[in-house]
Amino acid sequence: MTESDGVFDVGTRTSGVERVVNVRLATKHGDFLAIGYRDLVRGDEQIALVYGDVGGEEALTRLHSECLTGDAFGSRHCECGDQLSAALKAIVAEGRGVLVYLRGHEGRGIGLLAKLEAMKLQSEGLDTVEANLALGLPADARDYTVAADVLHDLEVRSVRLLSNNPQKRDALLRHGVRVSEQVPLLMTPHKENLPYLLTKRDRMDHYLPHLEAVIQHT
Repeated sequence: MTESDGVFDVGTRTSGVERVVNVRLATKHGDFLAIGYRDLVRGDEQIALVYGDVGGEEALTRLHSECLTGDAFGSRHCECGDQLSAALKAIVAEGRGVLVYLRGHEGRGIGLLAKLEAMKLQSEGLDTVEANLALGLPADARDYTVAADVLHDLEVRSVRLLSNNPQKRDALLRHGVRVSEQVPLLMTPHKENLPYLLTKRDRMDHYLPHLEAVIQHT
């Protein structure tokens, strides 16, 4: 494996996903092609929502980590649900793009029950990184190999990545997907998730420049 201009040449790769089904999915944001995949390594069932022709270069792309509490229940302790909606809206407005919804990423990869335990520790004063570590778990256990495999299957050669997280960009580069641009996905913070966002910025190097204005007014 070699690296040139920040892009790794992975040579001939064996895909870790199997495409199982394509079906049209009408959503409140627009009509997508839902493509279901089986992760041949972990056994997880994965889904990509595709809008327009995404093959080739610079497809607007979101790698969205599963978050039941935020995506389904509208938890105000994170920004996940807001980011999911904003990403789908942006893809439709762009006219082409893909959202890879990554199951198995709950709680940055530690699982739902451990995430709830970590949330309890956060209510007692720990930040999100400290809480995971206090449980004997990694601060971030997510792996993006399956996301890269899905993008390769869709013949996406380069992406405009909707993310504030530099680790996602680096992971795609390692797996042979070029990132032509990292597009910020900045949500308006509120008092319940501000500590979570500050931890992302200060301890995990997420790009969240809009928090400074919020801090100055609190």
